[in-house]
Amino acid sequence: MVGLVDKADDRVAQLSGGQKRRLDVGLGLVGDPELLFLDEPTTGLDPAARREMWEMIEGLRDAGKTVLLTTHYMDEADHLADRIIILRHGEIVAQGTSDELRDSLGDVTHIAFRVPADARLDLLGMEAEVSTHLDGALVRIPSKSVQADLGRVLHWADRQALDLADLEVVRPTLDDVFVELAEAPPEEARGQ
Repeated sequence: MVGLVDKADDRVAQLSGGQKRRLDVGLGLVGDPELLFLDEPTTGLDPAARREMWEMIEGLRDAGKTVLLTTHYMDEADHLADRIIILRHGEIVAQGTSDELRDSLGDVTHIAFRVPADARLDLLGMEAEVSTHLDGALVRIPSKSVQADLGRVLHWADRQALDLADLEVVRPTLDDVFVELAEAPPEEARGQ
């Protein structure tokens, strides 16, 4: 189940870090528990080993096991968890499904793109009536009316003869939720 059949005769010291993580999970499964606690099982794994661990955890869930998983990787929580609890200083500051947690940030979505250094972003703000945030060459525009704002941004880009590289509409992520809660004073975070 943990993909170590070919290592059955090897000593633990000979296993890679990822293989040791899988062995830890395998040892936890020996008694066929209904509830399994996994404490950051993918920390230090390369992307391929991490994916394999995700597949194993999904297999446990599909087999009817309850898995309590701690992780600092919000993409991992988003992919694997039915419900997520975010802790801050040992206290629960938010809980729910991925969608519920993302929705807790409100309905602000971002339009993001890259522009050349000589682009007239001042004209974008005036003509398109949007608020721009610049991070190097990356422009982020918070929007509550994505279709209308995106239309105005594209019109501005056409008039400036600009190619908006890496143009995307980005819904808040679990990383955004986590950062927002981490930066909020404790009394504000508890209200989430």
